[in-house]
Amino acid sequence: MARRRKNRTHLKGAGAAAQSANDGAPKSFIIKHGQVGSSVTQLVRDLRKVMEPNTASRLKERNRNKLKDYLTMAPTLGVTHLLALTVTDVAPSLRIIRLPAGPTLSFRVERYSLMKDILKTSRSSRSMGMEYLTAPLVVLASFPPPSPETPPHLPLLMKSFQSLFPPLSPNSMSLSNCRRIVLIAYNPDRGTVDFRHYVITVKPYGVSKRVRRVLEGAPKKSSTNNSSGFLDLGSEKDVADFLLRKRGEPGPGSDGYESAASSASSAAGDDGDAVSLADDYVGRNNKKGQKKAVRLSEVGPRMELRLIKISEGVPGREGAVLYHEFGASQIKLKKSKAEAAALKASHVAKERLRKQRREEQESNVQRKKAEKEQGLRKNQEDSDEEGNEEGQDEWDEEEEISEVGSDDEHSEAPGSDEEESDDEPEERPPAKKVRIRGKR
Repeated sequence: MARRRKNRTHLKGAGAAAQSANDGAPKSFIIKHGQVGSSVTQLVRDLRKVMEPNTASRLKERNRNKLKDYLTMAPTLGVTHLLALTVTDVAPSLRIIRLPAGPTLSFRVERYSLMKDILKTSRSSRSMGMEYLTAPLVVLASFPPPSPETPPHLPLLMKSFQSLFPPLSPNSMSLSNCRRIVLIAYNPDRGTVDFRHYVITVKPYGVSKRVRRVLEGAPKKSSTNNSSGFLDLGSEKDVADFLLRKRGEPGPGSDGYESAASSASSAAGDDGDAVSLADDYVGRNNKKGQKKAVRLSEVGPRMELRLIKISEGVPGREGAVLYHEFGASQIKLKKSKAEAAALKASHVAKERLRKQRREEQESNVQRKKAEKEQGLRKNQEDSDEEGNEEGQDEWDEEEEISEVGSDDEHSEAPGSDEEESDDEPEERPPAKKVRIRGKR
């Protein structure tokens, strides 16, 4: 029997093409830090859905995780942006950090609505599915063109939002990958930025809603069998009763028909919304060259952001403040040469002090490590010396036993044998054997 081959994790067709196209796309982490409520937690999840597929949608934060941990690990993982949400005494705060060297943009969230709130207020709810497999298109609206009168922080703000999403490539991108739109609109009256998220829908152009149902093959809401995929016209005497009946009139048996004017008014879109498809699009009957009406359906989340501060560097290693909104410290990117030089000198001094402390800390770590290794080496040598001394003092079982006074005494007195030969031999006690023992 042939062995089943696992191919669920293999990218094929459009998935592989989309993956190869998004290799150079910016990656992002969206986190919350500090004590936040359930609403801000849900807002973090909604923002992750907006930034898909180029974000860590299943990133799990722990209470012991600090912002410094993400700033350290994110560049290693190829992450280019960090969006951090927290709650202050005034309002929720959002920081957009460009990794690894900044700048950092701090916003105050004036108002926001979650995805579930937007879908509840919409007239027709839609189920989200394949729209999040490709990155959204970013649209910047109402930003003033660059000029000497334009505030200098607005071009930087516009480029920061642009860098969050992959750049458009009209020559290589596919029309079927354009499924969502992120709208960033600047409000000059309030000085805020509006954040909106839409899903692109394509409908038949120039036909009424009932004709559209026939073309799309969608079942009627009142049909008992919704799984068939066909309209139930069994209760209608004629197809005209279904297509031309006015809205609100009774069902079969009525003679009133919808006029041409009312039919045109109920058509999906006008000439301004009609476009000719340049390529095949997702959905039924959306072929190349057909005229379709394009609509945007908002799915959320919705935010109103106020820019508070733009600073160089990242949190913990912040540099000069490029823009500030409040108080006498309002900088607006316009400083005199003396102020700029003093500010630069102070940042250089801080950076030098930080580097000096880091070097001292590293040297202390190396010194303690060397002392520890030296102590271990000394203890090892002492233990080896003690082992050698104990080996020398121990009694050797194979050591020969020497007799005391056996040969030496006879050699010292050579004439004693002759003198004693005349007399009777004296009886001598046997010599004692001595063993040499060491300390145990």
